[in-house]
Amino acid sequence: MKNHIITRVLAFLLVFGSMNSCSESFLDVKPNGALDATVLGTADGIDKLLVGAYAMLDGVSANGFGWESAASNWVFGSIRGLEANKGSDAGDQPDINPIQTYSETSTNPYLNIKWRSLYDAIARCNSAMQVVVAAEEAGTITAAEATSFKQQLRALRGHYHFEAWKMWEKIPYLDENTDAKTVTNSADVRDLIIADLQFGKDLPNNMGQIGRFNGTVVKVILAKALMQMTGDYATAKTLLQEVVSGGTKPDGSAIGLAPTFGEIFDAENRNGIEAVYTVQYSVNDGSGGWNGGWGEVLNFPYKSGESPGGCCGFFQPSQELVNSFRTENGLPLLDNSYNSNPVLNDQGLAPGDASYVEDPGPLDPRLDWTVGRRGIPYLDWGDHTGSDWVRDQSYAGPFSPKKQVYKKAQEGNLTEVGNWTSGYTVNGYRMIRFADVLLLLAECQIETGDLAGGLANINLVRNRAANPNGFVKEANGTTNAANYVISPYASFANADEARSALRMERKLELGMEGHRYFDLRRWGVAETEITRMLNYEKTLRSALYGNATFGAEKVKFPIPQRQIDLSNGALTPN
Repeated sequence: MKNHIITRVLAFLLVFGSMNSCSESFLDVKPNGALDATVLGTADGIDKLLVGAYAMLDGVSANGFGWESAASNWVFGSIRGLEANKGSDAGDQPDINPIQTYSETSTNPYLNIKWRSLYDAIARCNSAMQVVVAAEEAGTITAAEATSFKQQLRALRGHYHFEAWKMWEKIPYLDENTDAKTVTNSADVRDLIIADLQFGKDLPNNMGQIGRFNGTVVKVILAKALMQMTGDYATAKTLLQEVVSGGTKPDGSAIGLAPTFGEIFDAENRNGIEAVYTVQYSVNDGSGGWNGGWGEVLNFPYKSGESPGGCCGFFQPSQELVNSFRTENGLPLLDNSYNSNPVLNDQGLAPGDASYVEDPGPLDPRLDWTVGRRGIPYLDWGDHTGSDWVRDQSYAGPFSPKKQVYKKAQEGNLTEVGNWTSGYTVNGYRMIRFADVLLLLAECQIETGDLAGGLANINLVRNRAANPNGFVKEANGTTNAANYVISPYASFANADEARSALRMERKLELGMEGHRYFDLRRWGVAETEITRMLNYEKTLRSALYGNATFGAEKVKFPIPQRQIDLSNGALTPN
């Protein structure tokens, strides 16, 4: 490709050098095969542009975006929120190291790639919108087609801007009429983001395809934006109630809680009843594209040939997260006392070391669908054997990620064949789960004084988690793999207790799904909670966290210096 470009440039220079003998009409040549309005200004042409805008939902493109900008936010949401650490070893992907020690600077490549990915997506939306407007004026698409295209594009644009706002807050807003060369990041753009999402929420619920946004999806994103950006819990509650009572998937099929927790994350159930919206991945499709879970491809156990993916040992759950699944009388320890009785692990022990003792519990069964730990079945791969599945246990601890991992029986069918790893999978990121919707609604109910409503929705999630009580021992196929005990709440004494229960439930239900840091920010407790968790983790992982601290000045990420430079100072730092 580069040689082709160089050849064309040299040819142009030769022509330019002989232009004195040519008339000016020489320059007025129509290129062959140009994608002009005749081609793009049709419903079919615009839909192809729209697919390009949807394609950036995974954060990945051939422009060099990958795990740094993954839609799952495993770096910026989960590692930053101390659900996990980088994993692997100290030398691999070193640019994550300062993000997990809260010492990143504006020159960190991960920040710049995340920014580029989101604004590339926004540019695709705006380019397509310009064609829609021109085609509508020319009469080459109907008014109904124009409305549908505009609703989808504005909803996508709102979503991408909201993702950027969650990272930086001080961001530029770009629509189809914006001069990107002069735009600044000095204005408050929240109303503009909300307006885009408001425009998109009237999409029909049945869009005929599973990967498009529909009214249900946009209502959830709008509710999240209102909660995160403005604290408008009342309006968000109304939207979420509409979703719970009458929402559907984009193809018009039903949504609801899956019967069991573990089945949600099975690659075969990527568009199951729980998945209100899944970012679509594909493998072995012959496209040559980066379509199969590129953003999460590093996040598998490390043992080559004997564990799923066979590489690369990143994204290891933290001990603090694991401890959070400790229960007492079936309920979580809302006072955070779980860290005084940590869940036992095999840190420092060789595989097969008979001195290893499994934790006697009691534990929330969601622990073993979220975290891989020694002695517990790892899907159909057999029991997790311990340190031989971990790249550097002394650096990042004894646990493995689990929710995105495919089953052994799915390898080669639901995973890419012939690549350097089978970690490229179809197991798309569950961007919106029904349990997430219920817990967002419970949060709105609690914040608007409806403690009974919040209690009911939290208990719906907890009751599902207990059905059934988790994994069983392979030896007899009947005994639970651990001492699982989980119960619903009887009542909440007051709003503070309800709030604590809700926040813990999101941690347990949505652990390792990229939400945690942004939840802490929404609740205004990032500084206190991260300091508490960090102080605990530093006692276990001194090589990983060192002297890391977290303060109010670190809540927002730095604006990438590269973007400030490219803007010639139009963008200013956080």
